[in-house]
Amino acid sequence: MVSGSLSMLAKALAERAAPSARRQALTLTEAAAARIRQLVDMREKTFLRLGVKARGCSGLSYTLNYADEKGKFDEVVEDKGVRVLIDPKALMHVIGTEMDFVDNRLMSEFVFINPNSRGECGCGESFMT
Repeated sequence: MVSGSLSMLAKALAERAAPSARRQALTLTEAAAARIRQLVDMREKTFLRLGVKARGCSGLSYTLNYADEKGKFDEVVEDKGVRVLIDPKALMHVIGTEMDFVDNRLMSEFVFINPNSRGECGCGESFMT
């Protein structure tokens, strides 16, 4: 009886000590991954860095820049064979966001489906969290 209780206790402690699964900060669609791969290869860069800047009607807008190396506090997201860095100042605004790429006769752009967004401006260039 005692050994059974001890094994249950050991199992419970092991489960608690195991790292918990953390939700990925950013997910990519196949279209976004293919476009990022194309851009990074074309520029011979290692990463694309996602950030946010204070601007626009609603307060924040997304920024994408090329990067050769990871910053000290950058979050690295690996999805569908590509790596995207997330600027630490942007992380709280983009957690859980899906990044897509739309290419049609009217536009060719990355689109962000952000569950944290509480609103967007009319033109869709800025958002608020």
